[in-house]
Amino acid sequence: MKEFKTVSPQEAVSQVKSGQRVFLQGAAMTPNVLIDALCERYAELENVELIQIHTEGNALYTREPYNKSFKINSCFVGGNVRKAVNSDHGAYIPIFLSEIHVLFRRNILPLDFAFIQVSPPDKHGYCSLGVSVDITLPAIQNAKNVIAQINPKVPRTHGDGIIHISNIDAAIETRQPIHAHELLEPTDVEKKIGKHVANLVEDGATLQMGIGGIPNVVLNNLANHKGLGIHTEMFSDGILPLIEKGVITGEEKKVKTGKLVTCFAVGSPKLYDFIDDNPIVHFKEAAYTNDTAIIRKNPKVTAINSAIEIDLTGQICADTIGKLQFSGVGGQMDFIRGASLSEGGKAIIAMPSLTNKGISKIVPYLKEGAGVTTTRAHVHYVATEYGVVDLFGKNLKQRAEALISIAHPDFREQLSREAYERLNM
Repeated sequence: MKEFKTVSPQEAVSQVKSGQRVFLQGAAMTPNVLIDALCERYAELENVELIQIHTEGNALYTREPYNKSFKINSCFVGGNVRKAVNSDHGAYIPIFLSEIHVLFRRNILPLDFAFIQVSPPDKHGYCSLGVSVDITLPAIQNAKNVIAQINPKVPRTHGDGIIHISNIDAAIETRQPIHAHELLEPTDVEKKIGKHVANLVEDGATLQMGIGGIPNVVLNNLANHKGLGIHTEMFSDGILPLIEKGVITGEEKKVKTGKLVTCFAVGSPKLYDFIDDNPIVHFKEAAYTNDTAIIRKNPKVTAINSAIEIDLTGQICADTIGKLQFSGVGGQMDFIRGASLSEGGKAIIAMPSLTNKGISKIVPYLKEGAGVTTTRAHVHYVATEYGVVDLFGKNLKQRAEALISIAHPDFREQLSREAYERLNM
């Protein structure tokens, strides 16, 4: 294998020019050394567009004075860029996670550079994209230049997330641990919701879940289940005890039987140690993991997603708070639909009945400016700490009655009055 020389971060990013578009790998793999080096050049650059989904780190490009030179155009919104996206320094693209690859492959958003973080090359010259393959794979396949942060702390993952060293145009060396998130202790409300949702999971089900208190409580309540499988957009530490106990085996899955299929993972160092060089964990791009036609092939797909608010007809808002762009469309619709079409599948929206400020999340109307992430025709199960209802097949009046029954008791009377006015109940 030809020797590959690394350079300084400053030299690696020196080819980026004003007016160009740069893709940033995200989640645990965010290449912050390269990003910060690029930000150092703010005085000599202008109108550099940054494309990303969720990233970790301080996102210097969203702050003064750097934001005069860099504009973020994000396909998902995390806390580190939320203020910028909701200002004139950034913008949000509403798009399913399963379709972002199309922007790159069809040159709708041609990429001049892709900034990534990878493992050192193996003896054959292949580096691993680690725990974030998602939209990174199509990005590196279509970018004119690939700049890499080579890091021995990056787990080598099985699946499709590889790039040969010859396809990397410039590289730096780092040894920083990748971003980690430890599990938080779930709240009492999350524990109640998790138990309700866990009761819907059948033996042999294929699970899709995210990160957070509710998915982890659901997993905590599945210790007596059998033959569960994983085909998900992402996973975290909550699966580890179930793998150790032999609950998650993937034996009944039709797609990649026995494999844990995902496009990215975020968790603790223990999770990354489990993933490293583990052939049962299969990382694919989001165009695969979130493809409804693939998801539905698995049995009893049980998709667990959340909402910011839901109106009395079942419309789900999961990515905005009124006019504020809070997160993104992501993969919710991909899995809601895939689960609904799966034999024995269940699409579940799980959320507390109240916001952190004590406001009902079940509302007569969505807030002005709110986006409908999942339509009322797609919604089936809805769970709060007060129970679970199934809206499938119910008319608008029946839906309102069902949702009011799992709303916080302090708001049920008010919601009933609103339902009467809206739906002539």
